[in-house]
Amino acid sequence: MVTWIKGGDVVDPVKGVVEKTDLIIEKGKVAKILPPGVFNDKIPEMRTINASNKLVIPGLIDMHVHLREPGHEHKETIASGGRAAVAGGFTAVACMPNTTPPNDCQSVTEFILEQAKRAGLVRVYPVAAITVGQKGETLTEFIELRAAGAVAVSDDGLPVVNSQVMRRGLEYAARHDLRVISHSEDISLSKGGVMHEGTISRRIGLPGIPAASEEIMVFRDISLARLANCPVHIAHVSTAGSVELIRRAKDEGVHVTAETAPHYFSLDHTAVMGYNTRAKVNPPLRTPQDVQAIKEGLRQGVIDVIATDHAPHSALEKDTEFVKAAFGLIGLETALALTLELVRDGILGLPEAIAKLCYNAAHILGVPGGRLVEGGDADIALVDPGYEYVLKEKNIISKSRNSPFIGKTLKGRNEITMVGGEIVWERDE
Repeated sequence: MVTWIKGGDVVDPVKGVVEKTDLIIEKGKVAKILPPGVFNDKIPEMRTINASNKLVIPGLIDMHVHLREPGHEHKETIASGGRAAVAGGFTAVACMPNTTPPNDCQSVTEFILEQAKRAGLVRVYPVAAITVGQKGETLTEFIELRAAGAVAVSDDGLPVVNSQVMRRGLEYAARHDLRVISHSEDISLSKGGVMHEGTISRRIGLPGIPAASEEIMVFRDISLARLANCPVHIAHVSTAGSVELIRRAKDEGVHVTAETAPHYFSLDHTAVMGYNTRAKVNPPLRTPQDVQAIKEGLRQGVIDVIATDHAPHSALEKDTEFVKAAFGLIGLETALALTLELVRDGILGLPEAIAKLCYNAAHILGVPGGRLVEGGDADIALVDPGYEYVLKEKNIISKSRNSPFIGKTLKGRNEITMVGGEIVWERDE
């Protein structure tokens, strides 16, 4: 079937423009990109989508999610996470390896891809472990993992403490066209901490995690990337010091890229007051000064990607005393609205914001997508940028409900998601 997406504001994150344009979708591809009023063909069984007053954007690509399968299907599955993704406008996600068993071998990578194929929703790109069992000791078989379908390697959830192992991992990954994603945490400093170490942690009597826990390891991994002359990607940047380290490294020509998550530019450590476990995340929510630095890092291009670090947990793991509660929050269904807030605040232009949600991630991971071009895959989201709504727990698609944004008013909502030209999500009021 031919689909005509008519009269929408099409965002091109590469050219940096927004233009009123018609898209003709055929056989899973963008067949034509035309000015309004040019296309008048009468094609039998043609589907027309009126995109007037809507944004037509490339399908979003999240390079940092936790789909929990295999091993923790009570929190999320590849199918349920896929539904949450397409509801949020994502057409592709890269899933982290800290499952049970971890994705440290070919068979687990293949299992993830098979489950994604069965679900038939979102494109899933497995991120494999750097080390066997994520124990930080022995490198996994990068060649086999790459052949099985892994697009990157990370021990996310844990740092690779041994610097020699991390160096060899960077070198080995570069030879096999895999990006290393660094979980930057000095666990000797963060051990026992449950929130940011600062005025709020002292006021409410909770053990803290200092900013230095992140910054020390960001410095180390940048240093190793410089030494090995290999690229490294820094995950979930949360501190002003990390932004400055990455800025300097880029200025010096070190091949480093970085991501942050919407909660790090939307919330600060006051969100945990009242012992709000939905705001317990690792790295923790930081100070207002750190939040401002994250925004500035996004504005200046120091931070390349906005990724969700979608980390679902069951109510049993979150509805408990703060010290015992699991770290992590869900983000696939709120990332777009929170990022559009940066546009409304003048921190990012719309094309820049969309680039950080799709094109830049595709470029870093070496996967297709991230922009709409003739002949390219028709992975598309149709967004109502002005739609205001209150996020309600009952309306969350993810299997888990651990979002600190429940009850908050959000603005900007995905309405339709297409993957390969097929509508996989259409909002039903």
